[in-house]
Amino acid sequence: MRNPFFYVLLLVLVVLDAWLLAHPNLIGQAGVFFFEYSAIETFPKALGTVSMVVVVFILITWLAGRLSQPVAIGITIALLAGSVYYLFQSFSQYNTGIYKLTGAGFRAGAILLPGLVVLVVGKGVWDVISTKRN
Repeated sequence: MRNPFFYVLLLVLVVLDAWLLAHPNLIGQAGVFFFEYSAIETFPKALGTVSMVVVVFILITWLAGRLSQPVAIGITIALLAGSVYYLFQSFSQYNTGIYKLTGAGFRAGAILLPGLVVLVVGKGVWDVISTKRN
């Protein structure tokens, strides 16, 4: 943690994502109620949910980075590929069908969460590749 800029930016994006997820429009609020998305119905719950997802992926990439360098590179690149697929899938899902009606802010928040996962895993890949090991 030599440069805390990444973590400050990540904190700001986590708070922004939680706020966006907790404030859908009227149709989005009905969907949150109807489908019982209790993890994002209020700002504190959404903040806890988004924070937990980001912290879990920080821990996963940190643990993967502790392995030998070839194994760490393979695992983190596989995680990056999976998270990019998750981002693409979320983007496709929230811009079609009934999710189009939930409001631009809510959709942005729903797409930002996998974007945060890609950001964390991408930093993990960068750290594993750029770290010299003896």
